[in-house]
Amino acid sequence: MDFRTMCCLRIPATLASIALAIGMGEPCGDLRGDVPLSITVRTAKGEAVADAAFALFPLDSKAPVVPESSATHSEIVQQKEEFIPYVTVVQAGTRVEFPNRDSVQHHVYSLSKTKKFELPLYDPGRSESLVFDVSGTVTLGCNIHDWMIAYVIVVPTPYFAKTSAEGTATVSAPPGRYRAELLHPRLSKPVSEEIVLREGNAANRAFTLSLKPDRRIRRSTDSKSGGYP
Repeated sequence: MDFRTMCCLRIPATLASIALAIGMGEPCGDLRGDVPLSITVRTAKGEAVADAAFALFPLDSKAPVVPESSATHSEIVQQKEEFIPYVTVVQAGTRVEFPNRDSVQHHVYSLSKTKKFELPLYDPGRSESLVFDVSGTVTLGCNIHDWMIAYVIVVPTPYFAKTSAEGTATVSAPPGRYRAELLHPRLSKPVSEEIVLREGNAANRAFTLSLKPDRRIRRSTDSKSGGYP
């Protein structure tokens, strides 16, 4: 899978710099187990970058797949007329639930090549679901509320994570060579590099990104305005 397949991304950006430090951590507790890789993502101004997707793609072996009988699920909630969370990262083959926890109807859709779909108007309290089985990025919208937007990033690997509000995340994988990719909705293309996870050594990696301004539609706090600024 190529993270470069992004659909309906509205904002390009450039990468300012990447600071790297890997293989210098403390030994892991189980030398035969997975190696933890901790990442930190910040802007050039030192601000934490949340919602950055990070994944490791094995170079010397095949990544484990999600079994057809797997109960792997994820959830994107419609609440307060927003999608929560803004970015969801799943392995290909995962079923994603779309519960409507609002007091109004929603019509969820995507025009992305990775997965075009529509979940026609459904009422509060109901939930729809879809299996995301093709790798790529899927941009979500709502036909009723134009400001609602979210992303599902589908990867063919179980070794992935998403940065927190503090701009940090940890992913664990067996020792070996990997292609590491970092993606954010405000980057025009992912950061991609080869890394090596060594048995017995925790790893650390720091990224400094230059992001374009957030162009999402801003909502008014005045409910009479219909939700627009």
